[in-house]
Amino acid sequence: MTLTEKILSAKVGRRVSPGDFIVIDADLAYAHDGTAPLAIKVMKENERLYRVHDPSKVLLVIDHASPPPNVEVAKVHEQLRSFAREFGVRLFDVGEGICHQVVAESGLVRPGAVVVGADSHTVTLGALSAFATGVGSTDIAIAFALGKIWLRIPESIKVLLDGKLKPWVTSKDVILNIIGNVRADGLTYLAAEFQGTALKHLSVESRMTISNMCVEVGAKAGLFPADEVLASWLRIYGADNGDELSADPGAEYKDELNFNLSKLEPQVAAPPNVDNVREVSEVEGTEVDQVFIGSCTNGRYEDFLLAAKILKGRRVKEGVRCVAIPASRKVFLELLRDGVLEVLAEAGCFIAHSTCGPCIGAHLGLLGPGEVAVSTSNRNFVGRMGHRDSKVYLASPATAAAAAVEGRIVNPKKYLS
Repeated sequence: MTLTEKILSAKVGRRVSPGDFIVIDADLAYAHDGTAPLAIKVMKENERLYRVHDPSKVLLVIDHASPPPNVEVAKVHEQLRSFAREFGVRLFDVGEGICHQVVAESGLVRPGAVVVGADSHTVTLGALSAFATGVGSTDIAIAFALGKIWLRIPESIKVLLDGKLKPWVTSKDVILNIIGNVRADGLTYLAAEFQGTALKHLSVESRMTISNMCVEVGAKAGLFPADEVLASWLRIYGADNGDELSADPGAEYKDELNFNLSKLEPQVAAPPNVDNVREVSEVEGTEVDQVFIGSCTNGRYEDFLLAAKILKGRRVKEGVRCVAIPASRKVFLELLRDGVLEVLAEAGCFIAHSTCGPCIGAHLGLLGPGEVAVSTSNRNFVGRMGHRDSKVYLASPATAAAAAVEGRIVNPKKYLS
């Protein structure tokens, strides 16, 4: 069986195959301030659903417009707090972190788990060898109330990653390169399963970046096997790492994709589409007004450490704004203790506690007409980060930091080689 088939067969209690429809128990269900209000509304409209099946398997997170940029959003936040108090549900409040990051850090997700979140980037948790996928607010309401979710078993595709990345190339460049090759709808409703010799060189943080953006090619999930790299990471966060979990050697896949990471150079997704991917050299020299380092894609410790290597002893170019937002309070505190935030502050970065604000165009970094940004986030469609006439280039933390220093898109190789 593929890894996906193994996980879902274990949940059902029998062998399942692609195309089967199943109803299974969710090990964890969560929603945030952008999606939970509709779920609560659905639950209230049907009194049989206005309950929580198991509070230990439900989470709420205030992260999208956080802290609230206006009174109406503040009301939404209070609605979530009230719901959490009523049903004894765990709530990650303002500043605790972006949902996918704090869920990963919570120790509640182990290999083989089924996780559903009312956000498309729930696929991030596939890096923990879980079947994690985004669902709509109505489905999450059912998961909250009944503890169950329905799925059609997806076909799986094998993505082989071999070789080792150069020091100035990152996992963000890996997933951008994959997206550029398969296009935005290339893996629609498929489960991408990552294998290959490169995995031993990819940290769990790097794997989370890759899994996070699998949804940008339409994938239902993006899974890594449970190996020793993951087991070591899970022990740090107090999770039960369980046994090693991977696809069987003879598993049958819909297709196979092969990527040699040793040959990869820094990539960018040029506006206005995430699959408009080019090597940095093709857009080098493009002037930028703002750089954003953060989000659920690249807001982790290793991302900021890499950016700090470039920014240390240098200044953000005059006329450029550099917004740096760690993905969780835990990450923020680690960066604070190790002096990384001091390096960023001395370089001239604006630093804030975790929020999705700039990524979704809510606050703390909106773009004006005609402005250009380099962002480590995951989407760059028209109006994503502000005015519809602004432009967003998606890139790695290394490429973003180099752009902050020079005020234009450049290859970070000169700073990291």
